[in-house]
Amino acid sequence: MATLTTAAQSTVYRRQTPAPVHPRPNLTDDYERWYTEAAPNNRMLLSLRSGIDSEVAWALDRLCRLCQNEQFMLIAIPGLTDALFEWPEWYTKQGAKLFSADSGIFAVSPQQERKRRHAIESLFILRNAAMHSANAEELALHPKTRDLILCSLHDLKPDSDPNSEFLLYVIEILQSIAHNIILPPPGTSPKASPIEPLQQVAGLSSNRALIVAALTALTIMYSNPNNTPHLYAEAPALETAMNVLPLILDKDLIDAALNYMYAHLSYPSMTKAFLRHPRMPGTLRLLVSLILADQMEENVSFEIGMPAYTAPAQSYTAKDHELTKEELDTLLAMQEPQRCYEWMKTMFVAKPDGELTQVDFWNLYKDVFLPYQDRHPLLVASDVIKNVNTVFPLAQAMVLPGPPQRFVVRGVDRRKDYSASAQFKCQWDRSQCSAEAFASTEELYEHVLEQHLTPFEGTHMPCLWATCAQSNITKAQMRGHVLTHLPDMQPPPKHPSQPDTITLPSQGYQHPVPEPTTRPLPPARSTRVTYMRPHVDPPPSSLTALLCLRVLFRASFASADAAPRADEDHFGFPGVVDDPEEDAEEERNKSSESDMEGERRGRKAFIGIRYLMEDVRLRHETFQGWITEMVDAGLSGTTTS
Repeated sequence: MATLTTAAQSTVYRRQTPAPVHPRPNLTDDYERWYTEAAPNNRMLLSLRSGIDSEVAWALDRLCRLCQNEQFMLIAIPGLTDALFEWPEWYTKQGAKLFSADSGIFAVSPQQERKRRHAIESLFILRNAAMHSANAEELALHPKTRDLILCSLHDLKPDSDPNSEFLLYVIEILQSIAHNIILPPPGTSPKASPIEPLQQVAGLSSNRALIVAALTALTIMYSNPNNTPHLYAEAPALETAMNVLPLILDKDLIDAALNYMYAHLSYPSMTKAFLRHPRMPGTLRLLVSLILADQMEENVSFEIGMPAYTAPAQSYTAKDHELTKEELDTLLAMQEPQRCYEWMKTMFVAKPDGELTQVDFWNLYKDVFLPYQDRHPLLVASDVIKNVNTVFPLAQAMVLPGPPQRFVVRGVDRRKDYSASAQFKCQWDRSQCSAEAFASTEELYEHVLEQHLTPFEGTHMPCLWATCAQSNITKAQMRGHVLTHLPDMQPPPKHPSQPDTITLPSQGYQHPVPEPTTRPLPPARSTRVTYMRPHVDPPPSSLTALLCLRVLFRASFASADAAPRADEDHFGFPGVVDDPEEDAEEERNKSSESDMEGERRGRKAFIGIRYLMEDVRLRHETFQGWITEMVDAGLSGTTTS
């Protein structure tokens, strides 16, 4: 064996004595220390402020990936927020004019396009960072945030393609800080509030993303009671919210529209004004349709009665098949062994657990063909037994051990003929005729003629069929009279709902009985109650639609809510309680004629959708109680009108 070289020996030595393992630093891209260190000389911050396009692009690219991490904090890098605002401010004040439709017929320079890209990426970083509550608070307190939002919404055209993505990020930043915004009074400068441009975006824009963002921002700001004065009945966003209600498959758009509608209707003055809106009845119908579309139900059934015991309407008898005249004539015309094969197919069927003795099998063959052996000689018994396996491959002749030994054929059985014993059974001699049941009405009639009518001597005879009371009928008339007792050749078809069994009064009750009409009444055959019920809670969109319906319902029936009250002065009888403070409050809130007209229109609209609300089933009892209340109010309104 060759000796190891020095290098190999050193390698073996190093493997035998490994060096101690130290944790390696995380060198993943975007997480190096000089990218994320909290210092004014941060590498990315310096690149942003350098003004060099390649450096700015590099820094924004790193920040776009970093801002997707929940641990990314704007305040961690001093001066980063100010640096990110520089490019969006440039675009709002100068850059947007270069991309306007009337700026010229020539395309902008690549340098200007890169600056626009820097502005959009900067807003993208601020928008992602604002999803974290700490960053949102930082942006809400930053002096440049308000100016950028107002200038962008008021100065940029929302219908311009270059501005759409920029405005989308601006509105989403506004959403993150809108819950703390208190708008100035309506009499101040129009550019001091973002409400009007947001209403225009939501009402006039054809960009779905901008519509959803604008509706969401308006909903958040209107949820603050201090911003109520900025609501107005003819808001374009309300028209858009009603327009998109039929788009039930667009869940995000529907949710934004319903949330805005609920925020709009949460104030009594807006609710009363909406009751006078021409599209109010159709909106109510769409709100109910939204709930029905999201309804998830299951079929529930349970038994409420006693168990039912049944018996077959007809009892059938089975007997071994015998060769008919036609079958026998066909077999006699054949040669052996084909005749034996066809005879087996006619007289037997394959049955895994069937069994016949070999003697019986041979005797059946011999009894049929022995009288006609002058035409074709019979097969011997051994050949007949062996032919069984040829016709029925799974059958075989075998000897079962004894004592005594049994020679059988296993795997076949006699073919059976089934007949309805009660239907085609002869009832002559007061149901004492010993003849077997027949296969058809024709055979039964021939039997009665040949065995009971023809042998009778005399011109008049009594009818002896079962319990028939006819006692003096001519023999000629008896032929027609008997037909009244026989079943039809083709009985009338049953109704699809009619069962094939008879319900008995109790378990083990005698069936059949001579007089079925005297049998006690049985329990109902079907006592199963089946109904539909919701098996999951409705989605948030359905609950918001229900809240909108609830608000409009309460406003429509506000004047009908006043009911007599009982107090100690009326001795338990209802009456109107005189309260000066309540009277003064009612006087201040006394509805005008237009409000009363709105209530009348609202009540009429709820009466019109009552049949739709009857199909609404909600899992929560409180929510279902609201639906029941609205249905009952609509029903009482219909009765009153």
